[in-house]
Amino acid sequence: MDKKTINEAINKALESKGSRKFTQSLEVMVNFRGIDFTKAENRLNLDILLPKGKDKEQKVIVFADGQMSFDAKSAGAAEVIDAAGIAKLAADKGKLAIMSKSCEFIAQPSLMIAVGKSLGQVLGARGRLPRPVVGNVKDAIAQAKNRVRLVSKGKYLPVAQCLIGSEAMAVSDLVENFNAVYDKVQAKATEPNIKSVYVKLTMGAPVKVA
Repeated sequence: MDKKTINEAINKALESKGSRKFTQSLEVMVNFRGIDFTKAENRLNLDILLPKGKDKEQKVIVFADGQMSFDAKSAGAAEVIDAAGIAKLAADKGKLAIMSKSCEFIAQPSLMIAVGKSLGQVLGARGRLPRPVVGNVKDAIAQAKNRVRLVSKGKYLPVAQCLIGSEAMAVSDLVENFNAVYDKVQAKATEPNIKSVYVKLTMGAPVKVA
């Protein structure tokens, strides 16, 4: 898929933004064919780092103890949860449900097992299982803020979609983010299995990437 084609589709999608009182997000939607999504190994759950970011403040929750806990707070984590707090969060199903819908999670490697046992069922179902922190927690938080997940919709619908930015971003940046997502999709499902691709603003009509 060439850059000009993607550029034209994104520009067309942005034409429909109108005068909203909020900044609309731009999403990419991929329709597949010839893939049996009833088989777990065929479903998509892709973790993608957007090279140009989201232009959206993403809350990042960090599971950490000790020095990493202190560093995470200093680096702008929305919340830092220690080992004792993991069990408390598991018991607070309302708070966990809200977090799992809108937050990204990363974890100190030594706490990954505890998080999996206590929170894995809820976070896994939403494709929100934490990534282990490798190296500097500040860098891990910065990356988490720019990550998106492209996940299949259920067992039967051959559709997946994710955010690639907002209407406030430069088209060239949105194109770069689109390519990052599409490259990941192609690595999982080859082009003959990709039926169509669309881009869409939050309140706009889908525009096919020809």
